[in-house]
Amino acid sequence: MEHKKEYPLGGVIPKGGTAHDYSTGGWRKLRPVLDKSKCTNCLICWVMCPDSAIITEDGKMAGFDLDHCKGCGICAVECPDKVKAIKMEQEAE
Repeated sequence: MEHKKEYPLGGVIPKGGTAHDYSTGGWRKLRPVLDKSKCTNCLICWVMCPDSAIITEDGKMAGFDLDHCKGCGICAVECPDKVKAIKMEQEAE
């Protein structure tokens, strides 16, 4: 469905948009940084990330897909208080 005329009547949208269709990381002001020595691989960040920008390998946190991360900071907020393996830092200009 590429044209408006192809959408069903009544405003029903059969498929949501996704950040993975576009490179959305370009407008980010903050970027997540992972301290792997602190990470417990609970993957709460992976569950909570609205852009699916958390990269996992073999069930463990591997890093961030910075092409799609918008820098919202949800991953850092949701990282358990005792761990705080994810910090947000200013994006280089």
